[in-house]
Amino acid sequence: MKKIVVVGGGFAGLNFVKELSKYDGFQITLVDRNNYHFFPPLLYQVASGFIEASNISYPFRRLFQKKANLRFHMGALLEVMPEKQYIKTSTGELPYDILVIASGTRTNYFGMENVAREAWPMKTINDALNLRNHILMSMEKAVRAQTVEEKNQALNIVIAGGGPTGVEISGMLAELGRYIAAKEYPEIQNFQGHIHLIDAGPSLLSTMSKKAQTEAQKVLSHLGVLIQTGVSVKDYQDGTVILSNGEKIRSEVLIWTSGVVANHIEGLPHLVTGRGKRIVTDAFNCVEGYKNIYAIGDISILNTDPAFPDGHPQLAQVAIQQGKLLARNLKNLASGKNLNPFRYNDKGSMAIISKFKAVADLRHFSMKGYFAWLIWLFIHIIPLIGYRNKAKLAFNWFWSFINNNPTLRLIIRPGKISETPLTANEGHAQDPEIVH
Repeated sequence: MKKIVVVGGGFAGLNFVKELSKYDGFQITLVDRNNYHFFPPLLYQVASGFIEASNISYPFRRLFQKKANLRFHMGALLEVMPEKQYIKTSTGELPYDILVIASGTRTNYFGMENVAREAWPMKTINDALNLRNHILMSMEKAVRAQTVEEKNQALNIVIAGGGPTGVEISGMLAELGRYIAAKEYPEIQNFQGHIHLIDAGPSLLSTMSKKAQTEAQKVLSHLGVLIQTGVSVKDYQDGTVILSNGEKIRSEVLIWTSGVVANHIEGLPHLVTGRGKRIVTDAFNCVEGYKNIYAIGDISILNTDPAFPDGHPQLAQVAIQQGKLLARNLKNLASGKNLNPFRYNDKGSMAIISKFKAVADLRHFSMKGYFAWLIWLFIHIIPLIGYRNKAKLAFNWFWSFINNNPTLRLIIRPGKISETPLTANEGHAQDPEIVH
């Protein structure tokens, strides 16, 4: 049996192994630093205390229980050895006949060292839980503040990036201020008026339609979010966010959603790296210069799709479709059949703004408001793994939207830490392996 090693259990890697496991003749090993798959589009709801982390995650080993040809290896990729056909991980070495790289992206801080050290990303479950803890601790600090300046610094939240993630976390935090902060923190007034959404582009949701951009601006402004476009974050020093227009915002929470860059793969030559440090592949997701190494999902870039000559957007649907097609192509390759080149079927894009408010750019039309919100809920439940997860999330959403009072505001701080880890530095000093 051919040994297939897949690095990364995100949308691309997981859909690849699920599809390929249907066919005989392959022994598949999935490698991931975590022992669970999670659903990144809903991380912001974990970070804002709206849903539990377990609602959007699922253990790989449980998923593979009835798959005789699937194995899981927990570890981080260290290096690829193409000549010897094996990979080095933090927990051992694995030989392969075919290697599939689906390790995704990491946060791009554009070379700003202070921002990289002090800002709060939202790429993992740990990031979301750490951010939730820090926001709640900052609110507790605001309650105890002795001066207006101290209170404002504790309450101010700066969100860098006006794409879907930035818009969604801004709206969720504004809802937190409207429905919860006013009841549970009587010492805090107008929490949502301390949320600053910053984007370097001319408008929010720059990749979506004008209707979506206008709706996001209107709804968030109505919620009290302070929006600045055409401005970028240039530095973050001593609890002060410095903007490109010279403005300074005292804040202990800088949430970074401004961009991503592909994870570096040690062992592959720089010649196979393209824009955004993504791995260049042919129309079949085969890495240039190799016959048995493939790259799929956010880490790959191919320029052979006529509709996307500059490469595909780094979206979940692209990763899912590439994973499934590569699995079918490897089956065809083993059977001596023709391979099918990748062509992205663009199903549109969506973003939720606040309760009952969302925008959707579908294939032939755009929509906003309540029905867009319902479609967003439906589409984001379908890809979740496990019926239990779908049911739990649907119930949690229903109950939270009805009573406007989710109860997940637990500050969980395992390990030896100070009593008041309230600054950005102290927040990051916490044990990253926070278990909810």
